Amino acid sequence: MSVQIDLRYLSGFVDESEFSAIAPQVRLAQKTLLSGTGAGSDFRGWLDLPEKFDKDEFARIRADADRIRSDSEVFVVIGIGGSYLGARAAIEYLQSPNYNALKKAGPQIYFAGNSLSPSALSEIMELCGEKDFSINVISKSGTTTEPAVAFRMFRGMLEKKYGRQGAAKRIYCTTDRTRGTLKRLADREGYETFVVPDDVGGRYSVLTAVGLLPVAVAGADIGALMAGAAEERASLSGEPLTDPSCLYAAARNILYRKGKEIEILVSYEPRFQMMCEWWKQLCGESEGKNGKGLFPASVIFSTDLHSMGQYIQQGKRNLFETVMQIDRPAMDLTVKAEADNADGLNFLAGKKLSDVNCKAFEGTVLAHTDGGVPNIVLCAPDFSESSLGALIYFFERSLAVSGYLLGINPFDQPGVESYKKNMFALLGKPGYEKEKAALEARLK
Repeated sequence: MSVQIDLRYLSGFVDESEFSAIAPQVRLAQKTLLSGTGAGSDFRGWLDLPEKFDKDEFARIRADADRIRSDSEVFVVIGIGGSYLGARAAIEYLQSPNYNALKKAGPQIYFAGNSLSPSALSEIMELCGEKDFSINVISKSGTTTEPAVAFRMFRGMLEKKYGRQGAAKRIYCTTDRTRGTLKRLADREGYETFVVPDDVGGRYSVLTAVGLLPVAVAGADIGALMAGAAEERASLSGEPLTDPSCLYAAARNILYRKGKEIEILVSYEPRFQMMCEWWKQLCGESEGKNGKGLFPASVIFSTDLHSMGQYIQQGKRNLFETVMQIDRPAMDLTVKAEADNADGLNFLAGKKLSDVNCKAFEGTVLAHTDGGVPNIVLCAPDFSESSLGALIYFFERSLAVSGYLLGINPFDQPGVESYKKNMFALLGKPGYEKEKAALEARLK
């Protein structure tokens, strides 16, 4: 189930000698990651997670997911960034972006606490309405503003509907093992809790309870998900010129050094769109620091060929594409012949739509490389749990190596705190009085 890489569309942009030249640096970056001698080494818990996860907690996740599926019509996942992107991406990859509308067996799943929009939060609260619902609040500290506000709102709804004790049975907290505001509240109120491991950062946490509980509630086989990640881990040799994760890290860094500053992740499947969002966080927070890093962007083709296609084909030549190909679609259709051929499509009669989609990819990759855009192609087998587990681990491993190739710490995100401090000051949070006056003066 391992992820494969196809570099043939780098011909004319990158020579084989360039891979040989960067190989010692890749080898060193890989060694730095695996040995724990680099910056941020305290946050490498995800490396062995597919095999060394907490089996007892895993069993509780499965049991609670079954309980939620049986007693809830709606399940609200409250979190921001890595606390929700991975779970949402996994559900849409495995089930569908239309999961709720298709009325799959299990509760409708909505994601809240990822913005401060009153309209967005009000709509999800309205969707709960008179239905039986449960919530999963995900926060290491419990004080991040967006999820904390949403949690306050939904906790109030639950207590009004079920009473304080009844609400406690419908609140699931994924947080720190021993400390923090949310952990203290959970212990006091008797909420079920799951752990955000100390050695796993938010954007690397999808294979912990952070992602596993929502994914299990959606009806996915989280055992197969972890097995796919474990299989991918075992398949990665660490050799710079043969290991696909190393080759991907090498290729994107070679292109970056050639002035390609934007990487566009491309998929021809709409159900991959939220995976693109998860990938963008993984790239942006891992690499965007110290004035360095590729800018991650994404498109869904062929949809965005009718919007962004023009720029990619003929715009500024500072970008490259990484195309994510899935060998087997989740479902397929066959184009039928029509007697009058009014739309002129009888030349497609008898063809599977997946084959038509594949030809769209082939035509596009040739056009874009002719237009001066290098392309890296990644391939996964299907939309199964095992393939997704492999893909998640592949990207995590590649981005960690890539960060060390850039000479930065791929596991911190100090820049994220800047907006928070300003927002706290402007809202009048105690302790920020001096900063408040200075910021308000700047805004006048």
